[in-house]
Amino acid sequence: MLLKDKVAIVTGGTRGIGYAIVKEFLREGAIVVLCGSRPETADKAVKALKAENDDWSVSGISPDLTDYASVKAAFDGVEKQFGRIDVLVNNAGMSAKEPFNTYTEAMFDSVMDLNLKAVYNCCRAVTDGMQARRSGCILNTSSMVSIYGQPSGIAYPTSKFAVNGFTLSLARELGPYGIRVNAVAPGVTNTDMMKAVPKQYIEPLVNSIPLRRIGEPEEVANAFVFLASDKASYITGVVLSVDGLARN
Repeated sequence: MLLKDKVAIVTGGTRGIGYAIVKEFLREGAIVVLCGSRPETADKAVKALKAENDDWSVSGISPDLTDYASVKAAFDGVEKQFGRIDVLVNNAGMSAKEPFNTYTEAMFDSVMDLNLKAVYNCCRAVTDGMQARRSGCILNTSSMVSIYGQPSGIAYPTSKFAVNGFTLSLARELGPYGIRVNAVAPGVTNTDMMKAVPKQYIEPLVNSIPLRRIGEPEEVANAFVFLASDKASYITGVVLSVDGLARN
């Protein structure tokens, strides 16, 4: 097992890619604490996972990720219970797709708060402990639009571009303490959100992908497993694209 007995926190772990990350971590032997936006969503996800395998060590918390005090209190509770936090996955995020001329300040702020400020809050809450132990792994969810942009919803690609810069900079700062910091940039992925998109919009996307299909959440989750594992012990400051695209 690649992650046996590693203690991991996964934000946005109740659905989509985050839920797949939690499940793959558990399959690889990790102890996982997932974060949901509300206690009931966290509890529902934990119940579903335990129903699949009652031996999995999984529990849920629901701090306000945009409030540092709330995050710190919740993460301190995890560290007190398990003795350490080995892996942090910052996966929680949101987007708004309105065009720029109708995009409001409130929309921009809400996306940046969850997609960027929450990443800062969660990292700040775990780094003291990781530095003291001189080990740890932080993984951030980026996006292909941080590389290519998108035609509307300006805050989302902006936030993910910032996550890339945050990742590379924090990797340089924390590297001397034995802490690795990387990001995964998923492409078009078969989540519930994508299933709601009409077929006529999906087909052109598929045709633009050399592999001629969209990705599965488990395929993205596998990248997180690898980067969290000791197999990636000499990898830091990387934004790994998992989008099926060919590059120069």
